[in-house]
Amino acid sequence: MSATAQGTGAGDGPQAHGPEPPGGEDPAGEPAADRARPAGAGAAEDSPDPAVAQQPFRAAPGMPRWLPRALVLGLALLGGLQLAGWAFTRLSTLLLDLLVAFFLALALEPAVDRLATRGVPRGIATGLVFLGVLTAGAGFVAALGSVLADQVTRIVASLPSHLETLLAWVNATFHTDLAAGGLQQGVLGSDWVRGYVAENADDVWGLSATLLGGVFQLLTVFLFAFYLTADGPRLRRALCSVLPPARQAEVLRAWEIAAAKTGGYLASRGLMAVVSGLAHYVFLELLGAPYAPALALWVGVVSQFVPTVGTYLAGALPVLLAFAMDPWAALWVLCFVVVYQQFENYLLQPRITARTVDIHPAVAFGSVIAGTALLGLVGALVAVPATATLQGFLGAYVRRYDVTDPRALEPPARERRLRRRS
Repeated sequence: MSATAQGTGAGDGPQAHGPEPPGGEDPAGEPAADRARPAGAGAAEDSPDPAVAQQPFRAAPGMPRWLPRALVLGLALLGGLQLAGWAFTRLSTLLLDLLVAFFLALALEPAVDRLATRGVPRGIATGLVFLGVLTAGAGFVAALGSVLADQVTRIVASLPSHLETLLAWVNATFHTDLAAGGLQQGVLGSDWVRGYVAENADDVWGLSATLLGGVFQLLTVFLFAFYLTADGPRLRRALCSVLPPARQAEVLRAWEIAAAKTGGYLASRGLMAVVSGLAHYVFLELLGAPYAPALALWVGVVSQFVPTVGTYLAGALPVLLAFAMDPWAALWVLCFVVVYQQFENYLLQPRITARTVDIHPAVAFGSVIAGTALLGLVGALVAVPATATLQGFLGAYVRRYDVTDPRALEPPARERRLRRRS
């Protein structure tokens, strides 16, 4: 072998090049660190390829890929819930007004439909129906206001004589020398009375603001109810236009059931209020009680349209006025109120509400309690028609079967069934 070949073969080993140059570079000028890296590693990091530079974000080792997205989604849902709660709190009064207006529109829509079928324009028919309702409400308030004003006037007029009688009894019993004039000046001129009047002067403005707010809220309810009644067909078409045909039939059926049940509830309560008012008017006239027409109107309306406690509130006022006339007269009024209430619950109400709002008394009482707990007075007012609507809707879609097992029947029916089998 030639010397040139030997030199070339010797040069393949690491000792053939001799000592490395300073700076860790080989004779070719390549750094030692680059020679230590695997092949292709530096090319991937230093490559200017955009496909390599724009790789997606990779989570740190040990973190699931879905965790950052889940955190963002959770924060967004929390913010949405907070915003929805804030908006619901701010709009709760408006939503309650809309709820009352909706049920009022359902109750008055049958009367408007009857007038509309006779050729009266729907807007005019709605105005006539609402005018009748407002006239009836104003007459009720005026009748009760006259009774209340007259009673307050009588109490104020008779107060000095009652005070003189009381002072005469105190002077005779305790050997004092009290006079009505000096007592009146001492009470009205005391620092306690003056301080109480000064502290509660702002409450008068607060009460006035509350009354004005109640009147505005009542007008808002009537305005929404008027538009919902007048534009009832258009509103139903607008709701059904965004639903498929199968859902449209269900929505229209539910709407018809709600209108029928709510209107039937109002009609049945109105009829029972008329019967109750007439019965109490006849009895109070025979008894010789004062303000018999106004008291009869009070009993008829309050006992039928105020849920749960309406009966007790209706009977309390005639009893108190009769007690001021004669304690025995108050006892007779109380007995009549109790007897008539039993007659209404067991004979009159089942026959009147059998075709309109056929709800068991226990179910109606429970619905009123639940509505009061959820929405207060508004819930108590709309609980019975809402329950009747739900019951009617379920009755239209839930299939019922005849009970054949004698153990589930009442005793008379069970005995008849067993006799037939024997």
